[in-house]
Amino acid sequence: MAAEDQPNPMEEFLRQFGITPGPDGTFDLNQLMGPLQQAMQQFSRQMSAAGTGTGDGLNWTLIKDIARKVTASSGPDPSPAASEAVAIRDTVGLAELWLDEHTSFGRTSASAATWSRAEWVEATIGTWEQLAGSVSNSLAAAVGSLLQRAEPEAAAMVQMMEPMMRMAAAGMLSAQVGQGIGRLATEVLSGSDLGFPLTPKPVVALLPTNISHFAEGLDVPLADVRLYLALREAARQRLFANVAWLGPQMLALIEHYARGISIDPSAFEEAMEAQMQGGLTPEKMEEFGQQMAGRIFQPALSEEQVEILGRLETLVANVEGWVDDVVSQATANLMPSADALLEMVRRRRASAGASESALKTLLNLELRPRRVRDAANVWAAVRSAKGVDERDAVWSHPDLVPTGADLDDPLGFAAHGHVAEQTAAELDDLDAALARLIEEERGGEGPRAD
Repeated sequence: MAAEDQPNPMEEFLRQFGITPGPDGTFDLNQLMGPLQQAMQQFSRQMSAAGTGTGDGLNWTLIKDIARKVTASSGPDPSPAASEAVAIRDTVGLAELWLDEHTSFGRTSASAATWSRAEWVEATIGTWEQLAGSVSNSLAAAVGSLLQRAEPEAAAMVQMMEPMMRMAAAGMLSAQVGQGIGRLATEVLSGSDLGFPLTPKPVVALLPTNISHFAEGLDVPLADVRLYLALREAARQRLFANVAWLGPQMLALIEHYARGISIDPSAFEEAMEAQMQGGLTPEKMEEFGQQMAGRIFQPALSEEQVEILGRLETLVANVEGWVDDVVSQATANLMPSADALLEMVRRRRASAGASESALKTLLNLELRPRRVRDAANVWAAVRSAKGVDERDAVWSHPDLVPTGADLDDPLGFAAHGHVAEQTAAELDDLDAALARLIEEERGGEGPRAD
């Protein structure tokens, strides 16, 4: 079909409200003002009733509602019983005791938490809002591009309908993001199971429903599975609580990555045209958001996004590799099933599956920290060569943490650190030399206020 023969999406949208061009192909705005205003008022009332808000941004009330629906549709999600909370509190207490001897990082101050899937959604929604909110910029650009395709004769009408179009697009994309968060809630085993922090403050939280599903088919007692996962979660939260730069840097990388997301024009237009058929309602937006989940983001990543993703994957690999080493040491003489459980965790991480798919739906993010085993070897080499305190001291500054190149040479890193560490020291020497030179030029007066 030639480009001039293809239906105009704006014209198709207007037809839903009885608005059609005259024989000459132009619109009589005066005659159509009444029906158009009536349609917009009705649509706005529907959006307000659904809590979808207005503007270009994603609607987080709608997102949370959809995420809760997804968790509910995935099977029973009871609030943890008091007995479960007690069991997990005792399990976390034992895990913390085991970890005390194998890391220099102290415990978190928060009490252990026992969450249902819905409670995980509630506890993490603020962080997802921070990370995915940047997608609204791409959404606004996509809507603007679609509106520009309207015929010049309909410019005034398009201007009137623009808020409705933006609300419809935001509702659709919000439904997609809600789907991603809901699917993650059915997969995660603990609060930071994805390898980065999702709560404002560190808290050791476990999801007993998901842990029970994970333990099915394993030839390991559920109590051992729960303790092993508690050890991993407690170790992660100690790391995030004691290394002030780590969590914020990981979230900043994800947020920066999300700002670069582009929306596929053809897929977005297809979704909008589908919504136009039969009128717009919050229910239709949710339905098409689910159908288009993971399809409206541009598949190709920018060079900057590829670079950010590489840095993020290395950081996640370092976090999980450090956890592997700490927990392996803590369980060495106390838990015979630890090696088998570590292998199961690694297989789960490698297969990704639903978690990776959900992150792609959420942020077009395919997070695959492939080098966790290599990172674990690096941390083990540092511990073996210099001890636990020196291993954990590597986290004191982001310039000291192993890079991708360091993961290829665990023994070399344990002995010498990496090039960035040496470069940082050289830069410090240069800064000091420049400061002395400036002071000498000023006659030893010291730094000036300017």
